[in-house]
Amino acid sequence: MRERFSRFMQGRYGSDQFGRFLMVVGMISILLHIVIDFSPLYYIAIASLLFGYYRMLSRNFYKRRRENSKYLELKSKVLSRLPERKARDPYHRIFKCPGCGQKVRVPKGRGKVAIRCPKCSREFIRKT
Repeated sequence: MRERFSRFMQGRYGSDQFGRFLMVVGMISILLHIVIDFSPLYYIAIASLLFGYYRMLSRNFYKRRRENSKYLELKSKVLSRLPERKARDPYHRIFKCPGCGQKVRVPKGRGKVAIRCPKCSREFIRKT
């Protein structure tokens, strides 16, 4: 059976990022339709899933690759507008100075400490 499926998929486009996105949108729409019972969600789900399968079984590599690159460009534009998430430092806490707004990094686990702002020299007390 695996060999037959493998032969069937030869020369077909297969799955890519845009196809996976369409499948996820389809599944989420189906789940929301079940919970909310809002009929347009059902049609969105069916259209998304059908288009995803159509792309997967297509033999037109050029068009599918172009669609995927357009999706990736749009995705990168949207993600570039979102604020960057920085990795959290498990050993330090960051406080803002109430006077000037300067960020001050302080070691965690020291209890209540007096923090002196390096910019305006204002002292404030915070629990680390």
